[in-house]
Amino acid sequence: MKLSKNLSLAEVIKSNTAIKNGIDNNPTSEHLENLKFIAVNGFQLIREFFGKPIFVSSGYRSEALNDKIGGSKTSQHSTGQALDLDADVYGGVTNAELFDFICAKVDFDQLIWEFGSHSNPDWVHFSMRKDGKNRGQILRASRISGKVIYSSYE
Repeated sequence: MKLSKNLSLAEVIKSNTAIKNGIDNNPTSEHLENLKFIAVNGFQLIREFFGKPIFVSSGYRSEALNDKIGGSKTSQHSTGQALDLDADVYGGVTNAELFDFICAKVDFDQLIWEFGSHSNPDWVHFSMRKDGKNRGQILRASRISGKVIYSSYE
């Protein structure tokens, strides 16, 4: 099933952890609608702007999968509202360019520069709310003494 012209449901729900542990990672109908929204109104804009494939490193996570990986109880991945993107996988676009484009051109709820260096994140997390109540929150994730710390992006 296609969520948008260049993004399939299979790409968004694929999880080696779910497969290995026999976890059903299929979205509910409500979560599927959220996935369609972010695919059409976020991912597709990005894909068309860059004209290059963009890898989804983490998409939808069922509650069971999210629990298994130790994800946040409030993760927007578990409602179909968030995608982690890694443009570096296919080359031609850096994750920093991806981050800057989303920041400037996409009506996002949350945008996170995930780890990496000050010049390029390891991947980019972005979320969108179908109800339009997007916060425009921009954060940077880093590890300090083994713990993930989120700080305001500057």
